[in-house]
Amino acid sequence: MGYAAIALHVLIGLLPVLGFLAALFWLDSYGLVAARLVIAVIVAGVVVAGVCYEVNGALIGWTGLDFMTYSRYVGPLVEEFAKGLVIVLLVRMNRIGFLVDAAILGFAVGAGFAIVENIAYQRLVPDAGVGLWIVRGFGTAIMHGGCTAMLAVIGIAILERWPAAGIAAFAPGYALAVLPHAAYNHGFVSPLISTLSVIVIVPAMLLVAFDRSERAVASWLGHGFDADTQMLDSIMSGGFGESPAGRYLSSLRQRFKGPVVADILCYLRLHTELALRAKGLLMMRENGFDPKVDAATRAQFAEMRYLAKSIGPTGRLAVMPLMHQGRKDVWQLGMLESESVAS
Repeated sequence: MGYAAIALHVLIGLLPVLGFLAALFWLDSYGLVAARLVIAVIVAGVVVAGVCYEVNGALIGWTGLDFMTYSRYVGPLVEEFAKGLVIVLLVRMNRIGFLVDAAILGFAVGAGFAIVENIAYQRLVPDAGVGLWIVRGFGTAIMHGGCTAMLAVIGIAILERWPAAGIAAFAPGYALAVLPHAAYNHGFVSPLISTLSVIVIVPAMLLVAFDRSERAVASWLGHGFDADTQMLDSIMSGGFGESPAGRYLSSLRQRFKGPVVADILCYLRLHTELALRAKGLLMMRENGFDPKVDAATRAQFAEMRYLAKSIGPTGRLAVMPLMHQGRKDVWQLGMLESESVAS
């Protein structure tokens, strides 16, 4: 087989999943996910595929199962678990806030995995025809992305309803990701029907997630912006001391020295300003603007880190009742700081 044919097969195997990922990224009207993060997650998917290749080989030897049986019953368990670990890590790092970025980054993990799998398949079956590569590109590759996106979306949806669920929130999504993966590997229907099913089901599932997430982002931005604005107006006005938040800070003088209480107030002000700036950034992106994060924002983050050390862990715990510290609120500051470093 000539180099042109090999190149064509590789392109057919890779372009559909990468094109689908690019479409998801483009549909993210709020710009919740930075392009560099998507690339980093694709690379993570590539690494996961390499690890799974070694693990699967070892397990096939240990279990004595033939390749087909292993790929139907054990492979999906191993591969979806490994891909899911990347999602859990991203959540623990506060890099996923909504269903949209969960879907995009979940699909990106699967895309990276599919890239390695299809390149390896090309080496194993160099004489395969175009029809097989259409199935690999539009079916298998998008299946990998769709299953991991489903795991991520279901996990974030559960965390939104039950924040205390922790890592257990991803167990149902893991189970639901393994099932279609295993069913696909079983080949209950013809490869063409399997591929068509993937092309229909995965986009429909992700569009539902996008629609729900867009409404959730809009609602969170509206309520959060109003609350942060009121807090900042209260801090900057002369009447802050008479507000409930001001009286609470005054009560801290019994436990902290005056300069520490002043630093706590500055910490609260900076946190609120940065939260407002993050929400404003998302609002501008949703309206078609592409604002850049300036040096002043980077300086504010540096000052907030200094103040965090100054007031210490006890001071940060003391001010927490006055701050919005939900998962989305922590995510927004991580997003803004990441943008400030990249600018």
